[in-house]
Amino acid sequence: MPEALREERLRKLEELRARGINPYPTQYSSTHVLGQLHQEFKALPSGEETPAHVQVAGRITARRVMGGASFYDLRDQSGRIQLHATQDLLGPERYQLFTDLEIGDFVGVAGNIFRTKRGELSVRVEDFQILAKALRSLPEKWHGLTDVETRYRQRYLDLIANEAARQAFITRTKAVTAMRRFLDGQGFLEVETPILQPLYGGAFARPFTAFHNELKQTLYLRISDELYLKRLIIGGFEKVYEIGKDFRNEGISTTNNPEFTMMECYQAYADYRDMMALAEQMSYSIAQELGKTRLTYQGHEIDLTPPWRRWALREAILENTGLDIEKYSTTESLQKAIAQKKLRLELKPTWGQLVDELLSEYVESKLIQPTFLLDYPLEISPLAKRKPGAPQWVERFEFFIGGMELGNSFSELNDPLDQRERFRLQEERRRKGDEEAPALDEDFLMAMEYGMPPTGGLGVGVDRVAMLFTDTLSIRDVILFPALRPRPKEEERS
Repeated sequence: MPEALREERLRKLEELRARGINPYPTQYSSTHVLGQLHQEFKALPSGEETPAHVQVAGRITARRVMGGASFYDLRDQSGRIQLHATQDLLGPERYQLFTDLEIGDFVGVAGNIFRTKRGELSVRVEDFQILAKALRSLPEKWHGLTDVETRYRQRYLDLIANEAARQAFITRTKAVTAMRRFLDGQGFLEVETPILQPLYGGAFARPFTAFHNELKQTLYLRISDELYLKRLIIGGFEKVYEIGKDFRNEGISTTNNPEFTMMECYQAYADYRDMMALAEQMSYSIAQELGKTRLTYQGHEIDLTPPWRRWALREAILENTGLDIEKYSTTESLQKAIAQKKLRLELKPTWGQLVDELLSEYVESKLIQPTFLLDYPLEISPLAKRKPGAPQWVERFEFFIGGMELGNSFSELNDPLDQRERFRLQEERRRKGDEEAPALDEDFLMAMEYGMPPTGGLGVGVDRVAMLFTDTLSIRDVILFPALRPRPKEEERS
């Protein structure tokens, strides 16, 4: 059936061309976007017409043809307005051409503004121009497209059909703009670092690989911006940030997509305490611009007003599991304690990974109000500075809102010899089969040996920030084109 409708639209397209009408002109000059008309004429009483002559353009989303008079709905990004066309005003031939327009077609319209007796702001069509003939029909229930597969694979239909989807992506853009404005206002310099890298690093993750034909070299899509941004700190840029794409060749979930957007910033002469203040101030500033300092996320009322809770990771695990991880200093003893308490957990091969698994399984989902979890195991934080007096821990925090991790921060390690030893230990893990362990980066170590000042670093997941401010449970709803499994062959042919 869809193919038959397409054939009918192709026939109408050829009829337009046979009549000398270009169904895909290059340009149309509008005087207003539709939202402006509603603002400008909001005081116009019902049944009144103005001499104001406007030109507007958009997509037809509804049509009601009733003999010599027709009512169409026209939409653009800013809103909707009704079109009223009559045979008396357009003449028989032009009116017939107008009524041949179908849902999905783009049209430019010129005419006066009036308000119907029922209060509907409308344009009285005096002239029109076809701007683009649609060859496929919009979904039957275009005003409420709910099929998740269609929404993600054909995002353009989702944006046409669902006002909530449009508003979610507008909110995302506003949040990123507010983030950028805040950092610029704090004196940070926005920079760009390589996406294709000869060696990946800055996180525990498997990379995507590519091959450069001219260089005859395997390159990696970056998993983090960290090591290049630190090179800039070494080079004398004391406050830098980047908002860009990172890539990790790993699983897909409601909070993870292989291609995602991160904001990473680094500040010389700062530590993780300074970055805590920065994180909560930035988040609150974004919330103020969006008008959402108090918001609802998945049924929870959340207040983003600083200061946020600071909570030691050890204490958070103890409160939620009854397990004091400091009493079990080896992997074996911690595994035994976990088993004795009958905690459901994937038993990881290292002590630090076990601690991280306890956090993920028993703590994260309970961190609804904004919370900084402080001080993480050294072995899962190879780029962070040791905590004074507690060498098995590092000065690191992650912050959580709505049961979801939004960011990660360190007092950055700036001792090149300590960093080399950390890399060496990660190399041993790699040789034992840990594909996520970072590689030893000689170029970065050489840069560190020229001297790096004390530095605080912060990474924030932009997609998760968007999830928070749009009350969205799945990351796919805030990424315009998320990663999806290939369609079955039979679906591709349909």
